[in-house]
Amino acid sequence: MSTADFQIEEAEGGSARLRLTGDWTTAGLGRSAQSLSDKLSGRKISGVDLSGLGRFDTAGALVIVQASDCVFPADAWAERPEAGRVYAMVEKLERETAPPPRRPDPFTQTFAKIGHGVADVGAEFVLSMAFLGRLITSTGTALAHPGRIRWAAWFSQAERSGLDALPIVAVTNFFIGAVIAFLGANLLTQFGAGVFTVQLVAVAVLRELAVLITAILLAGRSASSFAAEIGSMRMNQEVDAMQVMGVNPFQALVIPRLAAMVLMMPLLTFIGMVAGFFGGLLVTWSQLDYGPAFFIQRISEDPNMGTHLMVGMIKAPVFAIVIAAIGCRQGMAVSGDVESLGRRVTAAVVQAIFAIILLDAIFALVFLELNL
Repeated sequence: MSTADFQIEEAEGGSARLRLTGDWTTAGLGRSAQSLSDKLSGRKISGVDLSGLGRFDTAGALVIVQASDCVFPADAWAERPEAGRVYAMVEKLERETAPPPRRPDPFTQTFAKIGHGVADVGAEFVLSMAFLGRLITSTGTALAHPGRIRWAAWFSQAERSGLDALPIVAVTNFFIGAVIAFLGANLLTQFGAGVFTVQLVAVAVLRELAVLITAILLAGRSASSFAAEIGSMRMNQEVDAMQVMGVNPFQALVIPRLAAMVLMMPLLTFIGMVAGFFGGLLVTWSQLDYGPAFFIQRISEDPNMGTHLMVGMIKAPVFAIVIAAIGCRQGMAVSGDVESLGRRVTAAVVQAIFAIILLDAIFALVFLELNL
């Protein structure tokens, strides 16, 4: 195999006569491609000598086409008609190929991404409102016809989303209460007010931390589970099969999960409060030498503890509705591929946590205005 090579001879009128030698193939091109392109740039080819041309394939034809800008004499390939056919095919494809699309500048791309994001948020809001409407209708139907309620599904979901979450909820709130007590003991003792560590733990756990930590844990645990379960059924067309058999998917899939969360969230929140108190009690006992009797007495003597407890428990069912609705909504939106399932499960967790924090801020403003 000989390497591809060429010679250019000057002709009349500033044109050039091209002589090709060697094998113009993929393996034989070497550096001839760039060299030919540089030397033929802007020049007219008046003739071609193919007497020294060896093997010839589409790679060699593409180099010549690009170097000569698709301009070759009509009789250039008379000596090698088979090479001429290869050249004609490549030249036609190169001439008819559309130029690559021009990439927009970064400024345009940035605004395009913002526009797509706004459009996606709007579409998600519309679909969420439609889901909420169907959810309200299905809930009203279930309450109007209690005989149609699938009690077995309700208890099953209550056990899976509620009772099975007791250990993680209790342990997490225990450590949260302990951390708050450590901070209070460290800061308040500097001002001689270490005794108020008990009130700090009680108020923080009752009003905010117990319900908030429990809701976030369930958002990561139950919302993702709801989205994955219903999404898998959507992928396997089980939801479509339910509709064909006359079963309302909302009554069979969404309502039991919603009811289970609404029933179990207050219970889990209360257990989280107790666990947070226990963590704070152990820290104040070990760090400040305040025994359990003193801890309980300080809490029971404060007349505002009942209000703090009520504030925390009011949030629990609202957070439960949000977690269950978002998880089921994302599960119902899954299409037929695994990638869609993964995106929807991730969206369920992120949206649920965001909604919980947003609602908690709104509750804080409302209770502040109500002086509670």
